[in-house]
Amino acid sequence: MLTTAIFPGRYVQGANALDQLGTEAHRLGDQALVLIDPHVDDAMHDAIAADMAEREPLILRFEGECSQNEIDRVTEAARDVDADVIVGVGGGKTMDTAKAVAHALGRPVLIAPTIASTDAPCSALSVIYTPDGAFERYLVLPKNPDVVLVDTAVCAKAPVRFLVAGMGDALATWFEAESCRIKGAANMTGRPGTMSAFALGRLCYDTLMEYGRLARTAAELDVVTPALEHVVEANTLLSGLGFESGGLAACHAIHNGLTRLEATHSYWHGEKVAIGVLAGLFLSDQPSARVDEVYEFCLDVGLPVTLAQIGLSDVSDEDLMQAAQGACAPGETIHNEPLDATPETVFWALKVADAEGRRRMEARSSA
Repeated sequence: MLTTAIFPGRYVQGANALDQLGTEAHRLGDQALVLIDPHVDDAMHDAIAADMAEREPLILRFEGECSQNEIDRVTEAARDVDADVIVGVGGGKTMDTAKAVAHALGRPVLIAPTIASTDAPCSALSVIYTPDGAFERYLVLPKNPDVVLVDTAVCAKAPVRFLVAGMGDALATWFEAESCRIKGAANMTGRPGTMSAFALGRLCYDTLMEYGRLARTAAELDVVTPALEHVVEANTLLSGLGFESGGLAACHAIHNGLTRLEATHSYWHGEKVAIGVLAGLFLSDQPSARVDEVYEFCLDVGLPVTLAQIGLSDVSDEDLMQAAQGACAPGETIHNEPLDATPETVFWALKVADAEGRRRMEARSSA
């Protein structure tokens, strides 16, 4: 049996790493198109332009959704200036768009996340949404980013919610990779993962449990500590390697199903994935000690534990079943689970996860 793991070409992390943006981009090409998140552009445009001034890049503001329309718009702009390297600076959807554009043009790509909110930076994957924000499809790319550059000083200054959402996304990594390992299911390459992939998935989980709470404290103070560095690496590199080379299963499929409900669209990817993790605990019959550990972690760092916390306080059973059906759609990653997941069992798991979250929140508030 063939196994496969894939990795980014170069990973750079640390405080003030963005000072190396021009140097790292120049390793890949001479004419850069820089796709930049609008909020980052407002705060850092001059610094980024100065760092890359010798290359006279085209700096283009991202328009907010990783949709096919946006990919086409940026691709055309890159063609107009004959860009030979694409740089994505910002959050997950900005980066996914930059990766898709680089693929369309056959150009190298440098990814510079300014928040540690997802594992998108390292992956050979773009998640494509409709223009109004509903999940549409995965675009599997032939290679990972050539460079991933993570400035932890910038990540520390971002709203704490971003780091916490990244922990929600990373929290799924080991559970899903373990499901794929047990079943022998394919990872994102179409083949089973390697020992290293599954070990990295477990390291991701252990890092969150050890350092997640301390990293949140550092982020609240806008400072970089070893705990923050560890969790940024877990959110970005370990989660990226773990999901891509280990595999996805129920947690992300449930996330995708939840995006069918418009009320969830204003919540972050990792926040909805966290609900998928909690539902997955009951779907896969995890032991009570693991259930306790995960709920306590979510409550401590501020991840959602109820449907109300992702906009579904008044969700009807009919709408929740619609989300469950989306999670179990043909081709969804929930079918990588060792168990036979159905819309009915996912619906039940979501109901129980929500009730358990409400019970634990009430117990804390009355303690």
